[in-house]
Amino acid sequence: MVSTKFLKKLKDEYNVKFNNEKLLEEAFTHSSYSNEHPDAGIRDYEKLEFLGDAVLELAVSNYLYRHYPKLNEGELTRLRSNIVRTEGFSEFAIECGFQKEIHLGNGEEKAGARSRKTLLEDVFEAFNGALYLDQGMPAVEHFLHLTVYPLIDKGEFDDSRDYKTDLQELLQQNGPVNIEYSVISESQLPSHFEVELKINDEAKTRGEGHNKKAAEQQAAKAALKELE
Repeated sequence: MVSTKFLKKLKDEYNVKFNNEKLLEEAFTHSSYSNEHPDAGIRDYEKLEFLGDAVLELAVSNYLYRHYPKLNEGELTRLRSNIVRTEGFSEFAIECGFQKEIHLGNGEEKAGARSRKTLLEDVFEAFNGALYLDQGMPAVEHFLHLTVYPLIDKGEFDDSRDYKTDLQELLQQNGPVNIEYSVISESQLPSHFEVELKINDEAKTRGEGHNKKAAEQQAAKAALKELE
């Protein structure tokens, strides 16, 4: 069973309350757990993951189409691909408190599966599949407006350009340059990092993101904009 504390978190932070809590429980049940507990009558999340994958792709596609009218088809496709990558969804799963609620078999638990990014992505997709079955697309859209969409609008998924590498290549054209990224603040719930970029020990730009890597990319992007 999912914990009472988690149900309260869903209600208080995301205004989500399942009509059928068995769907929610199924979304957090790994096949290793259902195999070890056949008498519990709980299915694993694989079918919900299948559905959730399609639901998320449709929801994100719809959001991008409506909110980014200036992007062409190729740009929309690339942006959507950046959004639905494994790393992003796994971090959303942690921020939403999903990680602690996953039902795992003993072997998978000992193997550290609870922290596996691919598993966390699967659970995030399964949750959205369960929410869709329980309350329809409007509920999914509402949940994404509180989790995924704000980061889209901040530009964290704009493209796949590696700003850090581009900045390093630009700065080191005429010889070695000391480039340093330092975390100056961070919080876990929700996950948020602020990073300062120093070039030859001189503070240049700052960047923010839902993880350290994203914040560093934003700081490098800002520095490139100044230099270019």
